[in-house]
Amino acid sequence: MKPQHRPSAAAPDRRLSTAFAKVPVVASVVGSEPLRDFLTAPASVCILASVPVGKLPQVVPALGRAGKTVFVNVDSSPGLAQDRGALEFLKHMGAAGVVSTRLSLIEKGRPLGLLTMMKVFVTDRSNLNRSLDAVARGLPDLVEVMPAPIVPRMSPQALRAMTPFVAAGFVQSPGDAAEALGLGAVAAASSTPRLWHLTRDELPPPTES
Repeated sequence: MKPQHRPSAAAPDRRLSTAFAKVPVVASVVGSEPLRDFLTAPASVCILASVPVGKLPQVVPALGRAGKTVFVNVDSSPGLAQDRGALEFLKHMGAAGVVSTRLSLIEKGRPLGLLTMMKVFVTDRSNLNRSLDAVARGLPDLVEVMPAPIVPRMSPQALRAMTPFVAAGFVQSPGDAAEALGLGAVAAASSTPRLWHLTRDELPPPTES
């Protein structure tokens, strides 16, 4: 079965397009320790993970006041429920969007006015087909494709079906980010703080294959 270009595939939300035009890197902020680095970095979009539910009401609004666009990884926030109430809770405190592997949460996020990012792990062909089906059903605003080194091995049809996508996992250098962007990613996600300063003008040229 050939993957189909999903109906919702389009340019990202204007906030994201503007941010990625300057710094095409999503900061993967895992826990509270890297928050200071992110607050002082030019990257303005983050995926916030592993922050306990009790700290989210302080962290998310503070990032919003700093002009940051915050996606909360619902799957990895200790104490946060996996239901509509949790999404309403995040929306109320100012989160721009949510990240999840769960189709049900992606489907619930859109009606609440949240941006949605579906995380998919591509480990083999059968897993890829299941991921493509979930993306087509959930119609997320963005797809987080993991791990990034699999992206060059995916067919152009599969990549189009997941567009717009963010390449994540093992993005450790400017070259890694540039490779993902060259393959069609709108951004690369990384937990390496120095990459949160990588502007589009500083991207290395694509390598010859």
